[in-house]
Amino acid sequence: MSERTLSGKAAIAGIGATEFSKASGRTELQLSCEAVLDALADCGLSTKDVDGLVTFTMDNSSEIAVARELGMGDLRFFSRINYGGGAACGTVQQAALAVATGVADVVVCYRGFNERSGDRFGQVSQWAAAQVNTNGLDNAFTYPYGLSTPAATVAMQAQRYMHEYGAVSADFGAVAVADRKHAATNPKAFFHGKPITIEEHQASRMIAAPLHLLDCCQESDGAVAIVVTTPERAADLKQKPAIIAAAAQGSAPDQYVMTSYYRDDIGIPEIGVVGRELWRQSGLGPADMAMAVLYDHFTPYVLMQLEELGFCGRGEAKDFVKDGAIELGGRLPLNTHGGQLGEAYIHGMNGIAEGVRQIRGTSVNPVPDVQNVLVTAGTGVPTSGLILSV
Repeated sequence: MSERTLSGKAAIAGIGATEFSKASGRTELQLSCEAVLDALADCGLSTKDVDGLVTFTMDNSSEIAVARELGMGDLRFFSRINYGGGAACGTVQQAALAVATGVADVVVCYRGFNERSGDRFGQVSQWAAAQVNTNGLDNAFTYPYGLSTPAATVAMQAQRYMHEYGAVSADFGAVAVADRKHAATNPKAFFHGKPITIEEHQASRMIAAPLHLLDCCQESDGAVAIVVTTPERAADLKQKPAIIAAAAQGSAPDQYVMTSYYRDDIGIPEIGVVGRELWRQSGLGPADMAMAVLYDHFTPYVLMQLEELGFCGRGEAKDFVKDGAIELGGRLPLNTHGGQLGEAYIHGMNGIAEGVRQIRGTSVNPVPDVQNVLVTAGTGVPTSGLILSV
């Protein structure tokens, strides 16, 4: 590795969250503030210690509003990341860059929304095609033809993947079954105590062929916050730090937001960009991962991620996930918190928190001997990823 690297120069010291529900009864700003306070209490810091905030461009709670409501002092750094769920790990990358370069000392990443009781992302959202930017222009090409929900856009790529590689719906269902099995033992998961079978997956109603209802993530209300600081400071705080061994963003040629259909291969090469950079920065590879948290807004993208990240060859993920391979005790347990299909859909931020818990050894579904955890953000869009290490 080059000396010019981010690897090992920042750490996650604290994680916090609200409860996950379908009707929070609070404003999004209140949810975010609650999560930030929870994350700071987790590591023993106060609001006065925070000098940086990072969130998503889609978040409705501005950095200055969070700082004002929580009585924070001077902010020396604030930033936002575009592209929906693809921003999740990118927020931590921004925080790590600030900490590593001395721009800020303690940066909190947060995401809070009423995505079930408020603006439901899974429904047709006219605003997406009416944005006064090029993302709105791109969406305006597809909306008149019915590609106006996330499920509809993903269904196109899933159909092509099935055609190219012989995958079937039940192969996607293996992801849903694993996630719900893990959520069933997680008291904080919305689907705690509610595992599913592959038969139930196959019987669930069709949303956009080939995607069944149980291929699609939840719509959730809630918030998650992540505290990033230097490894030295984190070592003196309450919790075992999760060292940021690598943090990357990625976009591939001919990239659109959810509709990159004009490539020769309409897979998700943007996560391949992220994966190669994560392996380069960290000096690690797929064989070094005892488990992973892969963004699971739609099950087909989990199979595609396994291939792009190098856990198996192109078209081989359908066999990789068989027979409990991605469940606890399998060759690569995935989404041990239940993922967005089972715990909650908080735009991937809850997946980062689970990666931290695995490093700490405090997950409700611990994987033995975890030294490194791969975490990815939303796919089908410009995206991001992390490797967290002990």
